[in-house]
Amino acid sequence: MLRFPSMIYNIEETYAPDPGAVIKGSKMDKSKLAINGGAKSIEAFEGTGQPKINNEEFLEMASVWGYSQEIIDKIKEAIEKDDLGGGPSLVAYTPASRMYQLAERAAELFDVKYVIPVTSGTAALHSAYIAANICQGDEVIVPGFTFMATAMAVVVVGGLPVWCEVDESMTIDPADLEKRITPRTKAIAPVHMNGYVCDMDAVMDIAKRHTLKVIEDCAQSCGDSFHGQRVGTIGDLGCFSISSYKTTGGSEGGLIMTNDEKLYYRALQWAEAGGLWRPDRYALSRWEDELFCGVNYRMPELSAAVNLVQLGKMDAQLDRWRTNKKRILAGLPVYKEIKPQAIHDIDGEHGNSLGFFAETAEEAERLASILSAEGIGFNTKGRSDGRDWHIYKYMSPIMNKLPATSDGYPWIDPKTGKEFPVEYSPDMCPRTLELMSRRVNTGIDQWWTENDCKQVAAAMTKVFDVLCTRDAKGGNWLELAGQ
Repeated sequence: MLRFPSMIYNIEETYAPDPGAVIKGSKMDKSKLAINGGAKSIEAFEGTGQPKINNEEFLEMASVWGYSQEIIDKIKEAIEKDDLGGGPSLVAYTPASRMYQLAERAAELFDVKYVIPVTSGTAALHSAYIAANICQGDEVIVPGFTFMATAMAVVVVGGLPVWCEVDESMTIDPADLEKRITPRTKAIAPVHMNGYVCDMDAVMDIAKRHTLKVIEDCAQSCGDSFHGQRVGTIGDLGCFSISSYKTTGGSEGGLIMTNDEKLYYRALQWAEAGGLWRPDRYALSRWEDELFCGVNYRMPELSAAVNLVQLGKMDAQLDRWRTNKKRILAGLPVYKEIKPQAIHDIDGEHGNSLGFFAETAEEAERLASILSAEGIGFNTKGRSDGRDWHIYKYMSPIMNKLPATSDGYPWIDPKTGKEFPVEYSPDMCPRTLELMSRRVNTGIDQWWTENDCKQVAAAMTKVFDVLCTRDAKGGNWLELAGQ
């Protein structure tokens, strides 16, 4: 059952005078009071006004959507005929709240008990780390290839990110992950990067054996699955970004998911510290750790309305991407000098990205250039040292332990006055850097036709046949992905 903030709560009156009391010095006849059956003093007010939020705000939204002035004028003419009454509320605490509907829809789609819509994917991570009780000095293992928010949110709650290698799926390497565990490790943050899903069987096995929390970062993998279970519902907590920058989402927004009741209430208390979700808003704690000081990450209604529609499109989008990726992979022969990016679940991954590894960084640059000339936009890190906050070594706020305040938080142990024993160096994840330098990648368009996909596969084959050697064993990339 989905549990989400109640829209009804009781507020006790702090002042309730006795209606029968006689005011000192007054000769008022109590029987004339309206509460005792007398005439009501005010039956109605003459002054009436317009709703606080009216047609002008709606038309401003139409402008944001990019409609021409001609269309906006037609919309204005149409909507001026309607009486809005009191006008829209645009907050969550109404019966028709889109935020509640979004939470319920997400819980149904992802088959998860609890969903909290928040303002962004970063807000989701921040709240999840709080829910998992990440304290100052606690270590959280993060893959060296992710957006900085995954690790940055660890720092914000007082934890210490520990970088870990990725494997040839460009997601967290379980073998290296286990080597990074120390007595201070409290959680693992696997990231389903570029729509490729992590090996969650291995991650969960390690977490169970070492009693660690798992906070999945699904910012780039909304709707993906691993062995039939949606990512974000496999670990203890799942964090999503559903913004305009992601494949599913519009405006700004994030989601937190969990099947654990206590983690849900802790995340909710942080993200909605006003306590509007409680049956009795001002009551004392119902259990230990229920109440504490938090923030307000509540998703605005306008974002919720957009993302409610976006979530309804998610599975159809995934079907199109996965179909097109499989079409392309099926048309690519196997070559000795080329290794396709590993796929842990060909049926569950997003399908919007296609990558492979050249033998060297120099060759990766060469292949990316030649493939792009054929009409397919490939890219690679290659030998470039350009800064990128998706690669750990360039995340200077973390690598240089830069505090936001003068007390050195969270890098300085307040008990000893010394730095916590976590060290960073640019070469601490050499395998990740080496894979990044040789990886060549392109995006896949969900709207490509079957013929478009054949053209992409044919163009890639044309280049590879000139520069590489076909594997005598035969086969294609789709067969490799299914192994």
